[in-house]
Amino acid sequence: MTFFRKLWTFGIQQALSCIFPVIIFAALGLTKIVEIPGIHRYDLILLICLLAQAGMVAAKLETMDELKVICVFHVIGLMLELYKVHMGSWSYPEEGWSKIGGVPLYSGFMYASVASYICQAWRRLNLRLTGWPPAVMTVLLSTAIYANFFTHHFLWDVRWVLTALLFIVFWRTVVYFDVAGDTYRMPLSLSFVLIGFFIWVAENISTFLGAWTYPGQEKAWSLVHIGKISSWFLLVVISIIIVAQLKHVKQGRTAEPPAKSC
Repeated sequence: MTFFRKLWTFGIQQALSCIFPVIIFAALGLTKIVEIPGIHRYDLILLICLLAQAGMVAAKLETMDELKVICVFHVIGLMLELYKVHMGSWSYPEEGWSKIGGVPLYSGFMYASVASYICQAWRRLNLRLTGWPPAVMTVLLSTAIYANFFTHHFLWDVRWVLTALLFIVFWRTVVYFDVAGDTYRMPLSLSFVLIGFFIWVAENISTFLGAWTYPGQEKAWSLVHIGKISSWFLLVVISIIIVAQLKHVKQGRTAEPPAKSC
């Protein structure tokens, strides 16, 4: 029973960390079935996201430092969206006053929600990292990953090379987290894969609710290609690297506590 109690506690903490992503899903679902005269769906989703973000800060569910990180991700995501829509990778077919270059501004919040989850989980589970590689390696690697999202359209797609490098660079990196008074550990690379998988699941829900449309989904919804997990895996890496560096995580900063393996 102790195992299931701790699993339940862990699930509750994860759910609380997902408040902002859940709000976005709720907005997507609600606006799918409810229309407000005089306001486009994309604009209504943006309004809901802005109010939710302000509400979370006001309720102290997010700190101002976390809000700054989330804003950084909003800009990073929006830049990627503008480029990908321009290249025809996906589209936002509905109308909206808040669209720029075919991209509704609410789309940046979908990337920001990943940052929100990471920041929330970091605080709620008291995350600590050991074996963190030198900052120059992580910065160069995350820069190369982000650049590949743009350059693979006209140069070689080196995502698998970058993935291999990630496992090499983060081979010794371990994440420690607390659940109900006990400390557990997990290889950081495994957490990258798990988070990437669940974002892919969320992506399928989002496309089903009409958040955006991939080529081939215009007439009828279909499952997002399993290969997209690699993209989300790499995006998660960028997210965690930025959050970790902003939290001043240094190699050897934290002594390894006794822990149970996951």
